[in-house]
Amino acid sequence: MSDLTDLDAEDAKLVTLARGAAGRVQQATGAAVRDGIGRTYASAAVDLPSLKLTALQAAVAQAFAAGADRLEAAVVFGAESDEDGLKAATEISADLAAYAVIRKEVTRLA
Repeated sequence: MSDLTDLDAEDAKLVTLARGAAGRVQQATGAAVRDGIGRTYASAAVDLPSLKLTALQAAVAQAFAAGADRLEAAVVFGAESDEDGLKAATEISADLAAYAVIRKEVTRLA
């Protein structure tokens, strides 16, 4: 486990985006991913009667729908892990760097 100061600037930006995505819709968790050309996608969890996605699944879906064929990094904010979201992310890029962030504590997931 480490803290936010240990992340490089691009990964720290993902933390900010994930935190903001959660805050915009008053959710506890948010996620963000960066694709192979530097584009970023952020989302909170989706919890509708007809559709349920974790925050990371939603961010990965946005990236995939936009044509991303590679993910460099993923951040889950406000949760210790997101196995379903991580599975979706690694289906696009098995070698991505993934982190979970709770408050200022960072845990490497992949």
